Amino acid sequence: MEYLRETISSSELSGIFEIPLSLRNKKVQVIILPAEDTEQTKPQKRRLGFLKETVPPLPDSFFDPLPEDDLQAWGV
Repeated sequence: MEYLRETISSSELSGIFEIPLSLRNKKVQVIILPAEDTEQTKPQKRRLGFLKETVPPLPDSFFDPLPEDDLQAWGV
């Protein structure tokens, strides 16, 4: 990964960033890194099985809690 690291006077950054009082009129290091990809991707539905094409996606109701009667039958 490429990056840039420079030591400059904080006064050169005053027009770009709001510099805290403790850093004003001092030499500071500026490190520039590439930004992470912030593009959000649509989450894929989880599928059971080894082959994605042969197993249909789980219905949303699969993750609903069990009815109270079923929970009591299992002692949960």
